[in-house]
Amino acid sequence: MAEAAETSSGGAGGGPGRCSPPPAEVEVVAAGWMLEFACYCLCRHFGEGCAAEFRRWGSVAQALINGVSIIPTHTKKVVYLCQLLIRIAKGKNLECHFENDKRISPLESALLFWTLLEREENKLEKLHEDIRVLIQIQIVAVYMENGYFKEAAEVLERIYTDSDSNKPLRMKLAAVIRSKDPYVPLLQSFSYDLLISKVKSYIELFMKENETNYLIQAATKQVESNGLGATALQNKTVNVEDKSNLETKQRPHLGQKHRERSVLQSLNSLQNVEAHGDALASGRRRQRWTYKEDLELKSGIRKFGVGNWAKILVHGDFNNRTSVMLKDRWRTLCRIK
Repeated sequence: MAEAAETSSGGAGGGPGRCSPPPAEVEVVAAGWMLEFACYCLCRHFGEGCAAEFRRWGSVAQALINGVSIIPTHTKKVVYLCQLLIRIAKGKNLECHFENDKRISPLESALLFWTLLEREENKLEKLHEDIRVLIQIQIVAVYMENGYFKEAAEVLERIYTDSDSNKPLRMKLAAVIRSKDPYVPLLQSFSYDLLISKVKSYIELFMKENETNYLIQAATKQVESNGLGATALQNKTVNVEDKSNLETKQRPHLGQKHRERSVLQSLNSLQNVEAHGDALASGRRRQRWTYKEDLELKSGIRKFGVGNWAKILVHGDFNNRTSVMLKDRWRTLCRIK
C-alpha cells in the first residue's frame, strides 16, 4: 500500500499526479520567448540607429532562428521581421549575400521577407504598399548608384514577374535605367532614407503590440522591484558615433517629416515626380561648373574612359550633376581646347 501511495504521488518533486513535460518542448517554448525578445531589441536599436547594438542583437536573433527546425505559426511574423531588418541594414552593400543565388542583393532578399510579412497581416494595407514600393525603387537605385545598369535591368525583370503588377512604376523604373542616371528625381525623392523612415513607422507598431512578451514583462518587474529604473536613467549615456544611422549616417533635420509626408502622398501616383524633375533639372542647368569639378571630370575620364558618364558621376565629387551634364561639359571642354 505504501509503495502504491508513493507511486501515485508522482515521485519526489513531481506533485500528486503530475509529471515533468519533455525537455525538448520546454526548450521550444523558451526559445520562442527569447526570439520574441531578440526581435523586440532588434527593432528598438534599428529605430534608434544604434548600429553596434543592432548587429549584436541581429546575431542573437539569427542564431535562434537557425536553431529552429520548424517555424511555429505564432513566431513566423517575428522571424520574417528579423530577417527583413537585417537585410535592410545591409541594403547598400552589394558584396553582402543572404541567398545562395549571388545575383540576389540584400534588398531583393528583403523584399521576399516583406512579401511573407504581408501575408501574416492585413490591417496595414497602405503602410505595406508604401514600404513595398520603396523597397522596389531602392533595389534598382542601389545598383545604379554603383554603375551596375545591366544588373538593374535584370533585377527589374525579377521583381516584376507579373507584367500587370504596378505597371506605371515598372515603366518609370525601366526609363530610369535606360537613362543611366542614378540621380533622377524619382530615385532622389523615394530615397533610402525614406525607406528607413517608413520601416521605423512599421516597427513602432510592432513593438507596441509585443510589449506583452513574457521576458519583457518579467525583466520590467525585476527592474522595478530592485529600483533600478531611476539609476539606469541617471547613468544613461549616448555614444554619438553609435547613434549614426545604420547605413546612411544622415541626421533628420527641420521639415523632414513634412517632406516625407508630401513624398509619400505621391506613392500612389508618381506624376508629380516628373514635374519636380523638370524644376530640378532647370535648377541644375543654371549652375556654373567649378574648376574643381572640371578636374574631377578629367580624372574620371582618365580612369573610366569617355562615355562612362554614370560611373564617373558616381565615383566623382560633383555638385548635384547628372550624367548628361557631364557629357555636355566634356563636349564644351573639348571645344574650348
